[in-house]
Amino acid sequence: MTALARETTGQMLWRRLRSPAAWRETVDLLAILTAASLPWSTTLAAIFNIAMLACMVPFLDVKAFLQSLKRPICAAPIALVLLALLGTLWSDAPWGARFYAVNPTAKLLVLPVLLYHFERSSRGYWVLGAFLVSCALLSVMSWLVAFNPGLSLKPAIDAERGIFVKNYIDQSQEFTLCAVALAYPVVLLLREKRYWLAGLLTALALSFFVNMAFVVVSRTALVTVPIMLGVFALLHLRWRSIAIIPAALLVGAALAWQTSPQLRKTADTFSRDYQLYTQENVPTSMGERLEYWQKSIQFFRQAPIAGNGTGSVFGLFDKVSRSADWVPGVRVFPNPHNQTLAVAVQWGVIGVVVLYTMWILHLMLFRGDGLANWVGLLVVVQNVFTSLFNSHLFDFHEGWMYVIGVGVAGGMVLRAGRTPPKLGEAGA
Repeated sequence: MTALARETTGQMLWRRLRSPAAWRETVDLLAILTAASLPWSTTLAAIFNIAMLACMVPFLDVKAFLQSLKRPICAAPIALVLLALLGTLWSDAPWGARFYAVNPTAKLLVLPVLLYHFERSSRGYWVLGAFLVSCALLSVMSWLVAFNPGLSLKPAIDAERGIFVKNYIDQSQEFTLCAVALAYPVVLLLREKRYWLAGLLTALALSFFVNMAFVVVSRTALVTVPIMLGVFALLHLRWRSIAIIPAALLVGAALAWQTSPQLRKTADTFSRDYQLYTQENVPTSMGERLEYWQKSIQFFRQAPIAGNGTGSVFGLFDKVSRSADWVPGVRVFPNPHNQTLAVAVQWGVIGVVVLYTMWILHLMLFRGDGLANWVGLLVVVQNVFTSLFNSHLFDFHEGWMYVIGVGVAGGMVLRAGRTPPKLGEAGA
């Protein structure tokens, strides 16, 4: 009987290993784990992502997948990666630096894979929900660390600001995305008169904003939150409600300003850093950005068509830092803290066209109504505007937020637009 049971178990395991549906479920699970781990650990997110890609291989419909890559929304990110590889041929940087600079673009190759998979999977909302729940737990941990810095895994200066893992910029990006994304389901629930659930999601959204107001927030988030809320108001609110939004924002901002020393301190750094840099040549964070931007424009003018090549940015900054035209104390950095300039310096006008084509195509993908459209649109809008102050598409955390957000939400949108498969049609 035991032998028979073992044989039966073995047969069941073998059937499962041969089942495309079982492999798809495994891919879904690993995608959920990737999204859930992203706010906490880059290592875990990378491990789950690699495992997810590996599990797609055994039963991948190669013909259908290759056909999907011809779509512009898939071809554009692939083109940017190929351009980075080609850019190594005309760069003056050491070969190690050239291939190291290709690495930040490689994550974009996962985007078409996610689009393909979640066009066929019904578990996209599980991935988005896992990210939301994970960020909510991180918010709780942030409060605990703010009151007890000894709980943090970061140095003391970060622990005092409520950072448990990673940094305040990544944390602010996550909390901003979650808080604004919740506005859409809240409005729908209110229209359906489901007030308790709407109230619960509103409280969750406010908890993210309160954390940013009283614990820590990045200056980039302060700039982009009004823009993201404005996009939501224009797309999903009636004109009467739109008129109320600015008033509500002003009231909320005034209350937060009066009650939050941390918020006032963060906002004050805008003018303080600018004055210190322009008047006293002190290398502040804002001053460094202005220096990087000015020099990057000069580098772009030197090679406007195809750029200076992949990995050239650090060498160009290092060279100019030895001249009298460099503010003393400004660090030599491998990127100019602006996504457009990071692309323009390396790959010129060609790279900028590819970058903006990708952004525009992904914005157009999310033109419809529904939660998946809203989340995908918000991810793209956030990345575009935060990339004015950082190279967020190439950064690990924010870049993966873009890849996962656009890939999963985009796949869901494509799935909703598909015609039902015919009886007996093979799944992918």
